[in-house]
Amino acid sequence: MPMPIRLLPWLQRRCEDILVFMLAAMFIVFLIQIVSRYVLNMPMGWTHETSVILWIWLVLFGASFVIRDREEMRFDLIYGAAGERTRRWMAAVTGAALIAIFTLSLPATWDYVTFMKVERTAYLRLRFDWLYSIYIVFMIAMIVRHLWVGWRAVFGRAPEAYDPTTASSGV
Repeated sequence: MPMPIRLLPWLQRRCEDILVFMLAAMFIVFLIQIVSRYVLNMPMGWTHETSVILWIWLVLFGASFVIRDREEMRFDLIYGAAGERTRRWMAAVTGAALIAIFTLSLPATWDYVTFMKVERTAYLRLRFDWLYSIYIVFMIAMIVRHLWVGWRAVFGRAPEAYDPTTASSGV
């Protein structure tokens, strides 16, 4: 197996580690916020700001690098009832639509994010372009992911059918 392919599982675990760190930091900041507000009666604005920033980054970073295709939300009622050929068609059409939407909106999003360098957050004084940059990463990751999903649907195999007995199904 080539070196880059062997490196992917290691990178996947490091991305999971980053998510764990962000979630732990958000929880600690949340606890500080509760203690400062309700025990010490001294609310701190930076705790709320930090929690919001970590939440945004946690969701978009996780969706970009940690959540696997089979863990994404789908309309399982329709998707599960479909046969393999229909699932391939559904994956190809939705993949093409998402690629088009993200690709067409990428230049305007880039302009907006880079424009936001003039604004800073209220308490931490962080530049908004740095905070919003994760959305650009998310968009590019979604374009690449759905190129792969579409390619597999057209030239490979159908996405997995819904299985309500698996742990990740949410049942």
